[in-house]
Amino acid sequence: MRAYYETIHVIERLHRQSLDVLKLELDRLGIQDINNVQSLILFSIGSDQLTVGELTLRGYYLGSNVSYNLKKMVESGYLVQERSLHDRRSVRIKVSSKGASLKSKLDDFFERDGKHLVSAGLGPKELSELGEMLNKLERFWSSQTDPQIRTG
Repeated sequence: MRAYYETIHVIERLHRQSLDVLKLELDRLGIQDINNVQSLILFSIGSDQLTVGELTLRGYYLGSNVSYNLKKMVESGYLVQERSLHDRRSVRIKVSSKGASLKSKLDDFFERDGKHLVSAGLGPKELSELGEMLNKLERFWSSQTDPQIRTG
């Protein structure tokens, strides 16, 4: 089905373009010690304290990429790592004060950018409908990769 194939490509392009827009915002802010992907990871962590596995489940991040990016973000002072008291092998991460400052700036950016969407004809109603459709697609793809569903 051609429409399905085109949808996959649009999603891929949109993801790349969203990262480009985020990179421009980081440049505008004069922030050069964190990249666009890392800033999305930071935004995803928010005020939570997570393990790498929990973070991977939360986003589109691949395990090895998350570990590398988290290491760089700790080195740059955006995140703090803490070993679990109960399981010394488990490391939890949280946003540092430097990271919280950037997250606040990203909150402002997403709010501002979201308001600009309205002038492009994408108001809250349209975004909600789009989100619902994309969530259906995500559930479909998840069901395709679930071995119990595939073999059942």
